[in-house]
Amino acid sequence: MNNYPLKKNQDIEIEITGITTEGSGVGHYDGIAVFVPNTATGDVINCHIIKTKKNYAIGKINHILRAAESRIIPDCDVYSRCGGCVFRHINYTAECEMKKQRVVDAFARLGHIEISPEEIIKSGRENRYRNKAQYPVRLENGKLSIGFFAQNSHRVIDCGDCMLQPKEFGKIVSAFRKWIEKNNISVYNEETHKGLLRHIYIRKAFETNQIMVCAVINGHNLPKKDDLIVSLLKCTDNIASITVNENTNDNNVILGKKCYTIWGSDFIEDILCGVKVRISPLSFYQINRDQAEKLYYKAAEYAELTENDTLLDLYCGAGTIGLSMAKKVKNLIGVEIIPEAIEDAKINAEINGINNAEFICGDAPEAAKILAERGIRPDVIIVDPPRKGCAADLLDTIDNMNPKRLVYISCDPATLARDCAILKEKGYEVQKVTPVDMFPKTSHVETVVKLSKR
Repeated sequence: MNNYPLKKNQDIEIEITGITTEGSGVGHYDGIAVFVPNTATGDVINCHIIKTKKNYAIGKINHILRAAESRIIPDCDVYSRCGGCVFRHINYTAECEMKKQRVVDAFARLGHIEISPEEIIKSGRENRYRNKAQYPVRLENGKLSIGFFAQNSHRVIDCGDCMLQPKEFGKIVSAFRKWIEKNNISVYNEETHKGLLRHIYIRKAFETNQIMVCAVINGHNLPKKDDLIVSLLKCTDNIASITVNENTNDNNVILGKKCYTIWGSDFIEDILCGVKVRISPLSFYQINRDQAEKLYYKAAEYAELTENDTLLDLYCGAGTIGLSMAKKVKNLIGVEIIPEAIEDAKINAEINGINNAEFICGDAPEAAKILAERGIRPDVIIVDPPRKGCAADLLDTIDNMNPKRLVYISCDPATLARDCAILKEKGYEVQKVTPVDMFPKTSHVETVVKLSKR
């Protein structure tokens, strides 16, 4: 018997008083938290309960009884079903304020650190800012669907033109759709692991306008590829590379390890902070190029680099952060555990004529040992870890290196606050914090922090 305070299919009236880190609105009914997607702080709604637990419930909007001041009309037909955007119904000013407050709250609640961050760095583009898109290709109820996964599912929502992607991407997807139907190309089935075409993967270099198109296939041969090439080249003059990625693994990883080019170049080139960056299908590259520049400039400001400094860039990826600062320092050392990324970093240094950079493949403790044996101590460390943040031994390694300044770039305020609390115990002080909105209309927020040892 369900003894929960709220019942499934019950209709209630609540006011939305906050927004979760995932972007859902939250209100309360008889002391029970009710989470409702596509709502805004200040909305008063009639809500239909679709799931109940002892301490919370999940609902969906029946009617908006009183709209919040921040609410706007969504400009996307699939917004409520697609898992991409969560803030398309909220104006951009309110969105940025929520993201800034999320950083403040994370530091206070998880790090027990009170901060007064600088103003959030807003994006110059609210739409069409993404330089990469991965479109799953599936049959949904017998109908070809190319688009994006619905939130918390692997059901594909068909979407020809996503508002976050460049206009050309929609044209390329349309060309693929016609090619699939004309040539009876089989598409991948996640349950049977049969079918050829898994994903359509597109990248664009915003500064040079070069576009790379990649067909991700469950096999080793792409049929009718000449027909596909002709169709794609009619979409736009900016296509510089057409490649195939082979992924025959029975998992949810989008890309396999083997790529080959069927037309044009093996890579495209972009320019970031004055640095040429070579981008191949498997290269890491920031998704919002213009905001990445602003983020890196802020990180350089916090680093306060001098011509006599040795800069250590941990989690350096393809080297873009460190290389953007290489001309300001005596030596740049980048560390990354992924071999392919290190090779990309070396190539990027070479094509830019940067000869004071060294890249080490390995984890941070290994790199620290190598540097210690050579008598090298970094003056400034920049760390840009994945969402899970830094491991405890890495924070120990950073502390043992005793840098003058530490710049921490994070894509998750929660793990950032946790790590800053640990660093505080080691004697580091959070001096400056700046949130950066890298992904408008989504729940994500980037943050750059300056720390120094007391």
